[in-house]
Amino acid sequence: MTITVDQAASVAVSPATRPFTRTRHILALARRSLIKTMRTPEQLIDVTLQPIIFVLVYVYLLGGAVAGNTHDYLQFLLPAIMVQTVLFGGMATGVNLNTDIKKGVFDRFRSLPIARSAPLIGSVLGDLIRYVVAMVSLFIAGYILGFRIGTNLPATVAACLLTMGFTFCVSWIIVLFGVLMREPGGVQGTAFLVLFPLTFGTTMITPASTLPGWLQTWVNVNPVNHMMEAARGLMVGGPVAEHLPWVGFWSIGLLAVFAPLAVRAYRRRT
Repeated sequence: MTITVDQAASVAVSPATRPFTRTRHILALARRSLIKTMRTPEQLIDVTLQPIIFVLVYVYLLGGAVAGNTHDYLQFLLPAIMVQTVLFGGMATGVNLNTDIKKGVFDRFRSLPIARSAPLIGSVLGDLIRYVVAMVSLFIAGYILGFRIGTNLPATVAACLLTMGFTFCVSWIIVLFGVLMREPGGVQGTAFLVLFPLTFGTTMITPASTLPGWLQTWVNVNPVNHMMEAARGLMVGGPVAEHLPWVGFWSIGLLAVFAPLAVRAYRRRT
């Protein structure tokens, strides 16, 4: 019996479909992404200095006008800035993916007996370190400025984990851009156009009651706003239960739609 080239390739790749083998490949590629980040720490500037600059600008320019004093405004602002920072940090995933594809790195991955989704999932998981660095640097700066947790440590950790999980799901939109775009600059520009209305069309800077009616309508359905309000509730106190279902719904929905689209686009491109 003669075996064609396609049949031989499918036989060679078939072990990669086993759950344990697929997980091992994903973790190996996540480790690769993590090592890349740690060897080039300048990639972390945007998630360390940028959020601190945002906090300083907003607190000392708007704190007195919005909350009456800078301390109360810092308590209101910092949880939302944390969500925004982590979301913007996810843009690097798409940019790095696009760069690797252009350099031919993913062509090598294609020749290996691994699942087609492994390089994408590994890259996203490897960039979780960016989220951790962003939150740690923001908390340190916030504490120096006077921010204090209003609930307890477990609730604050839950807010951080929830933010990371939500960003993991949203980042698949950026991953899709990274696969489809021809240049890293296009990935960054397009991702910014998507994330800008999602992060600034929220109660991050000011309460919803001060916004015009049409903007309040957008805020009420914006998944990022629900994530910010849930983080506020967990970190400084406030309603959480009404926002958590929306965060879960949007997270599952975004992951279910954009992760398969990204993998499909990657298969076609490579």
